[in-house]
Amino acid sequence: MDVLTLSRLQFAVTAAFHFIFVPLTLGLSILVAYMESRYVRTNDEMYLKMAKFWGKLFLINFALGIVTGITMEFQLGMNWAEYSKYVGDIFGAPLAIEATVAFFLESTFIGLWIFGWNKVSKKVHALSIWLVAIATNLSALWILLANGWMQEPVGYVLRNNRAEMVDFMALVTNPYGWLKFSHTLISGYVLAAFFVMGVSAYHLLKKNRTDFFKRSFRIAAVFGLVTSILLLVSGTFHAERVAMTQPTKFAAMEAVWDTQKGVAYNLLVIPDVDNERNTVEAVGIPKFLSLLAFHDADAEIRGLKEFPKEERPPVASTFYSFRVMAVLGFLFVLLSLIGTIVSRKDELENRSRFLKLMLFAIPLPYIAGQLGWLVSELGRQPWIVYGVLKTSDAVSKSITPPQVWTSLIGFTLFYGMLGIIDIYLLAKYSKKGPDDDLSAIIKSSREV
Repeated sequence: MDVLTLSRLQFAVTAAFHFIFVPLTLGLSILVAYMESRYVRTNDEMYLKMAKFWGKLFLINFALGIVTGITMEFQLGMNWAEYSKYVGDIFGAPLAIEATVAFFLESTFIGLWIFGWNKVSKKVHALSIWLVAIATNLSALWILLANGWMQEPVGYVLRNNRAEMVDFMALVTNPYGWLKFSHTLISGYVLAAFFVMGVSAYHLLKKNRTDFFKRSFRIAAVFGLVTSILLLVSGTFHAERVAMTQPTKFAAMEAVWDTQKGVAYNLLVIPDVDNERNTVEAVGIPKFLSLLAFHDADAEIRGLKEFPKEERPPVASTFYSFRVMAVLGFLFVLLSLIGTIVSRKDELENRSRFLKLMLFAIPLPYIAGQLGWLVSELGRQPWIVYGVLKTSDAVSKSITPPQVWTSLIGFTLFYGMLGIIDIYLLAKYSKKGPDDDLSAIIKSSREV
């Protein structure tokens, strides 16, 4: 394999692995902050134990997420030097803000939250975890605004053979970036909700601390229901923006080869990638795709044949990733709805089949998140900055395949080790259940 292919594979491996940790951090920070706030308001010790138990799992995930994220930025200089030269002035600005504002904010207050138990007032301690949650979500905002600029570049001019920023506010207010942020953020909330429901289901099946885990499940189920509905709504708006700004990606997502008006939404289609024929329609809703994309049943959708072959993204992987992700989105609504109803009726511990289902459903939001990034990044190809810079022109010219092979193997082994550690620690402390004292949370943070 050449340098381009190896560099793409390396970044895909590191990015996909890093994003295993990010969504759980985003969602658990909010849930833990809510639980501790409930303790401050009600003085109910149960909520304090909940904040400590789920906070312990949050800390394990948070620490490993930081380690895996640092290496990604180094690759921009090592493997993608031409990209950094061409758009560094623009792409670097939001990343610098993320590091100097959001990261330092969350790093400061996570320390206060870990070591501030019984040393600061309850309200100050609860405020510290809220500031961690805000900073964590703010960190995601700046990173996703940077990614949004790659998807829909705005506020720049091409000068001296490079892209230069002329309107910072255009980047900050970029609709694509905000839609990307909202969809990614909400997906993290859904993942955290299913994580809490799954771990709670494990303990309820074993009849362990049933009151504690019934409450945890109920909170997560309501949170999951609200956020999974919002996820579908944000996904719809996101797809509309893709149709407007990235017609090749949208055509690949829906396997539309020929430019048509009043395009049906195919619920089940088989894309003929090799022969470039239109998709075989099995079940479809007439004109619904045009209506969804442009709010006009007779709107025209540009097909892939209208674009040169070298500017078309991988169709099969984009199409199937999008379809599976969408199906999982509806499944999240259904499962969280059932969980909310059952937990409200106080019948949860007697629904063993449903609890087993929720336990095994823990990986599903992870899968959906990874598929979403496949749609986003593969669907943008062959562009690294859509319509501005191709991926083949962004790779470093001074590195060799053996060098990239070495770093790729090294990253894979290192990340594999971190993955084993993460699974071991999360499983260990999830199975152990809540502690009645504070020592465990300090011990787990040091162990990480």
